[in-house]
Amino acid sequence: MPKYNDFNLVFSTNPDLVPRSGDKEMVETKEAKHQSLIVSLDKKQRRGKKVTLIEGFVGNENDLKELGKILKSKCGVGGSVKDNQIIIQGDFKEKIAEILRQSGYKTKLK
Repeated sequence: MPKYNDFNLVFSTNPDLVPRSGDKEMVETKEAKHQSLIVSLDKKQRRGKKVTLIEGFVGNENDLKELGKILKSKCGVGGSVKDNQIIIQGDFKEKIAEILRQSGYKTKLK
């Protein structure tokens, strides 16, 4: 039986309660040719430093992190994956769009 704390439940008086995990479902990742990613440049709330944002990925978080790792490696810079977007440090909009196109993704420059 799962622990109640795994489901953000502290206490219940219902003896028949069965906890559910609604947000722990795995999302299936679409193939690259069926995804349209938006590549944009952003410097808001970053103290004037530019970052390249990749948005629109449909799939599970592990695949998104793997794509982020590949892009960081090919650009030779740091970055992170947050809120279903990949953040690459620096202005690499054109280079990342080309890498994604070569990998089979549809890309839009914003």
